[in-house]
Amino acid sequence: MTDATAPAVSVRPIAPEDRAAWERLYRGYRAFYAAADDPDAIETVWSWLHDDAHEVRGLLAEHAGEPVGIAHFRSYARPLTASRGLFLDDLFTASEARGSGAGTALLDRLAEIARDEGATVVRWITDEGNGTARRLYDRLAQQTRWVTYDLPPAADPAAG
Repeated sequence: MTDATAPAVSVRPIAPEDRAAWERLYRGYRAFYAAADDPDAIETVWSWLHDDAHEVRGLLAEHAGEPVGIAHFRSYARPLTASRGLFLDDLFTASEARGSGAGTALLDRLAEIARDEGATVVRWITDEGNGTARRLYDRLAQQTRWVTYDLPPAADPAAG
């Protein structure tokens, strides 16, 4: 049962005036996955979010008027099904806002965007040890049978 007096979570596209809030949340996301603090990465991703020619888009979740979560996503081609999907690259809710409904609201908004854009699926990966997130994902989505691999780029023969 939900608390009717609890403030709702709203989700909207990330805007230029959200820089400080987005950066705080993005740094939190990077720290959660033990990624080094990298100002260049922060600048790069921020620039992608505001470049209409770039594929990455972002959403901001607010609870009681406070930014509490972010999602970065992009459209991708699905040749096997001759369709398009949305790929959720990053989803993060500030620790103090977990349980507020922000993660659910972000995923619900992504499902609406997928519907509106004619995408056939919203897909993402997560760390198998991220039990908190996986409980949410297991409630809202179906785990697939696909196994993920990472192949590094080939060595540059000119590098010697």
